[in-house]
Amino acid sequence: MAKFELKLPKMGESVAEATITSWLKDVGDTIEADEAVLEIATDKVDSEVPSEVDGVLVEKLFNVDDVVQVGQTLAVIETEGGDTVEVKATEPEPAVEPEAPKVVAEVAQTVVAAKTLVEPVISSEDRFYSPLVKNIAKQEGISQSELDAIPGTGKDNRVTKNDIKAYIASRGSAPVQTTQPVVAKAEAPKNEPVVEQKVNVTETAAKAPVKQTEEKAIAKPITASGDDEIIEMSRMGKLISKYMVDSIQTSAHVQSFIEADVTTIWNWRKKVKDEFLKREGENLTFTPIFMEAVTKALKEFPMMNISVQGDSIIKKKAINVGMAAALPDGNLIVPVIKNADQLNLFGMAKRVNDLATRARENKLDPDDIQGGTYTVTNVGTFGSIMGTPIINQPQVGILALGAIRKVPAVIEGPEGDYIGIRYRMFLSHSYDHRVVNGALGGQFVKYVKDYLEAWDSSREI
Repeated sequence: MAKFELKLPKMGESVAEATITSWLKDVGDTIEADEAVLEIATDKVDSEVPSEVDGVLVEKLFNVDDVVQVGQTLAVIETEGGDTVEVKATEPEPAVEPEAPKVVAEVAQTVVAAKTLVEPVISSEDRFYSPLVKNIAKQEGISQSELDAIPGTGKDNRVTKNDIKAYIASRGSAPVQTTQPVVAKAEAPKNEPVVEQKVNVTETAAKAPVKQTEEKAIAKPITASGDDEIIEMSRMGKLISKYMVDSIQTSAHVQSFIEADVTTIWNWRKKVKDEFLKREGENLTFTPIFMEAVTKALKEFPMMNISVQGDSIIKKKAINVGMAAALPDGNLIVPVIKNADQLNLFGMAKRVNDLATRARENKLDPDDIQGGTYTVTNVGTFGSIMGTPIINQPQVGILALGAIRKVPAVIEGPEGDYIGIRYRMFLSHSYDHRVVNGALGGQFVKYVKDYLEAWDSSREI
């Protein structure tokens, strides 16, 4: 019999770790090649890890909610024949040989208890912490205030693994003194004095038990009547909630609205969609047309294709347009059309359909939602005529497409104005007023309107 190590696969250039959300197989279960063994999650994308071999699951090396690095072994599968692949567990740290074993043991228990009682770290208004950093902070008993004070060397001053490791090393060599040292007492035999030793523990570790007790005392229970139902937010819901609040607190949101006449586009699509479906086996929606218009506008107004980092503006060379797509659970995700300016309308339609389909089937890759420089969301899908969308950080703009409506409108003709039936829609542009003024924000959305209204009705796809 041989043993195969199932490792966390590489999921994209920007993804280094994932969280285990559930095990689909238990120890002793038979597994077929390409069969899913467990489910994992990155920031937004949930995916499965399949087995590469036939065999029996003999060992799980991680539990649900553990954070795993790309390349780490997740489980061991026993297969037929071949050489056994030995899985080496992480070696424990060498034991300390103290002069007073009982005293040190008691102190160690005190420190471990303090670490256990430190409240979980969360991302603050100004800083985002990765699951790996949070996990290290939890293991090392680092509090929220300590972590917030660590200088970050990562993108947007984020604390990296190396930053927190360096802090732990420096803290270990020069711990913060408490105003009142913890006194550890070792048990002594009868008729012998009790040994007392003052131990310098970090301020966080010493105060953590008291702090948690105080918070528990003042924590307010969930208020609900007897007929109310309390529903736990999903992992995705919690992430979206945090992202939305962070965006509002980061950017100064301003909106510009404009109405566009898309009658020509409506009639053109009606004329070509059946032929496109027959030839390509796919539907031709309005989305690729709108995405093309936004892409053209971003080329015309490159200062909308930026991000803000501190006091600096990062002008993006690539035009990567995100398109909000619905997930099966009703939440939205934003897959990204990379290098959208290099696609013709046919290529744009194929890419839009591919991303939308894989979003509905929960088959998006982590890289599919990375690197966006501007976002488009279609609120008209839900019947809304306009909306005030929240910016997808760290971008500075997002365009909401309202429902296309058949309405009476004034039409200017060579012989005068008259009332006619037209297809019209509202475009709602939200932008970051820290770096985008009203002129740029308004000119951008007007360019999109003008592009749509000047559509060539003889265009082929």
